[in-house]
Amino acid sequence: MTAQEIRKEYLKFFKTRGHKIIPRANLVPQDDPTTLFTGNGMQPLVSYLLGEHHPSGKRLVDSQTCFRAEDMDQVGDNRHTTFFEMLGNWSLGDYFKQEQLPWFFEFLTDVVGLEPEKLFVTCFIGDRDTGIQKDIDSSGIWQRLFNSKNVEAKSGDIGSIENGYVRGMKPGERIFYYDASCNWWSRDGEPANMREGEPGGPDSEVFYDFGTKHDKKFGENCHPNCECGRFLEIGNSVFMTYKKTARGFEKLPAPNVDFGGGLERIAAAARHNPDVFQINVLEPIIDGLEKLSGKSYAQNQTSMRVIADHLRAATFLAVDGVTPSNKQQGYVLRRLLRRAIRYAFDLGIDQDLCEKVAPIIVDLYQADFPEVKKQKNSVVKVFAAEEKLFRQTLRAGVRELQKLAKKKQELGGADIFKLYDTYGFPAELSLEELLKQKVSVVEDWRSQFDQLMEEQRSRSQTASVGMFKGGLADHSEQVVKYHTATHLMYQALKQVLGDHVVQRGSNITAERTRFDFSHTEKVTPEQLAEVEKIVNAKIAEDLPVTWKEEDTKEAFAKGASGAFGDKYGDKVKVYTVGNRAKPFSREICGGPHVEHTGQIGAGSKRFKITKEEASSAGVRRIKAILE
Repeated sequence: MTAQEIRKEYLKFFKTRGHKIIPRANLVPQDDPTTLFTGNGMQPLVSYLLGEHHPSGKRLVDSQTCFRAEDMDQVGDNRHTTFFEMLGNWSLGDYFKQEQLPWFFEFLTDVVGLEPEKLFVTCFIGDRDTGIQKDIDSSGIWQRLFNSKNVEAKSGDIGSIENGYVRGMKPGERIFYYDASCNWWSRDGEPANMREGEPGGPDSEVFYDFGTKHDKKFGENCHPNCECGRFLEIGNSVFMTYKKTARGFEKLPAPNVDFGGGLERIAAAARHNPDVFQINVLEPIIDGLEKLSGKSYAQNQTSMRVIADHLRAATFLAVDGVTPSNKQQGYVLRRLLRRAIRYAFDLGIDQDLCEKVAPIIVDLYQADFPEVKKQKNSVVKVFAAEEKLFRQTLRAGVRELQKLAKKKQELGGADIFKLYDTYGFPAELSLEELLKQKVSVVEDWRSQFDQLMEEQRSRSQTASVGMFKGGLADHSEQVVKYHTATHLMYQALKQVLGDHVVQRGSNITAERTRFDFSHTEKVTPEQLAEVEKIVNAKIAEDLPVTWKEEDTKEAFAKGASGAFGDKYGDKVKVYTVGNRAKPFSREICGGPHVEHTGQIGAGSKRFKITKEEASSAGVRRIKAILE
């Protein structure tokens, strides 16, 4: 069965069993400010699972689109995607285990056509500390279901995932008991961590066995929760049974069922192929990339998987109202598009990626999600504009590379990383351009580059939205101008208010700069005016901005400023504004910056402070713009 057929049949299967089909929720939660995206099928229905009445009744079914930005860097293997669909059915105080498990088993074996011999299941082993019993009810149901298909189904106790690698699986075992780290659900995690009044319960997961050879680098023995790739979780039934009280755990008067099954994963199982990128909602995108690039998927799996996933996710984010920007959901969308474009360079696709690929994605989904078809033209237009903007940035990187090539006969990993860090210029493109310029690089450039990349990742403060260290929204030209202007303001504040001023945080976008600093009193209008005057004077002087890697202790000894609370290694990057012998400012920073301060004021722009306020005890905040 195709993924589209599985989705259709799943909704039909549960509709005939009294479930109301409900529409998918928006990928941007409308009533939940605590998270940027809808990350699972349960998320839009939590309030109903906790007791609120749903207008569509007690039996619900849907296919919920989900997005997880935190998985972005994992995309490239055969199973991780940032965007996926979660098939879900719910009982709000109606049916329970006796109906749910047989229904899902029937759907998998009789409708999708999976061989029951390929299915393995897990149940909750119980929790001695809280007195919650072992889930023998679910285990017994599973055993009867497997036996009805003439499949032996012994049960075995594993407990922790770690113990699974030690114990492994015994002959005839098909049902495995795991502890609360695997087979328990509550909003607070394991039973011991739950607050009074919180509901929770055991869950039962279904895994598909692809039969691939176990890789012992993950552990000595394989088991359903092993990460080697042999097993893939395709569905999970949560049985919300208990409520935490002051007296312990009490059973809910009307327990709930919450089921979630990954559409892409079930489709991969249906094809008995562990590569989710070869199912019907992803393979046509890969085919399109092969035609566009003239290269094969077999030889370019990582690049094509990243592009296919990122553009599919970007399409649905755009359909749901997200536009590329420098903050929150918009920043994540921009990052998805730019990563896809960078990986496209590996395939030799240097133009029109979004215009050629986005329509393929629309065609795959428009029949089942009419809103995708409705937004097709606007999505393609927005993506094409973003691609054009980013390619301009990349061209700036080429010019910088050519400058470097003229200055040096040999470039290293630090030079290539600078181009990547400042312009988003892929390392492989740097190498190609260097060959054209007949400039040598051999032998340790890659290890040096990778080390700097890892240091950048470790400095990341908000991985879920991809913000850069120092509060930069991105590395666009306007953000770079504001970044350097912030350095000038930092030094001006020290001159006007005193050396006690220390940076406590910053957030810089293309629209403004926001800077937090230590100071116990409100900054007066006269002082703010003096800060503005100093900054604008330094912009007018068109001072050079240079950087040098220095020993950390030496840098501080020479008066370099750093951000409060930042931890530095033995070496740091120090940016100097002005003459090195007598600079205006020296600051430890990762960059990027303009090459000379006059660039900040291009177009007769002037630095203007728009707001000064308290941020927290002993910390003031300034917002400023270039106008």
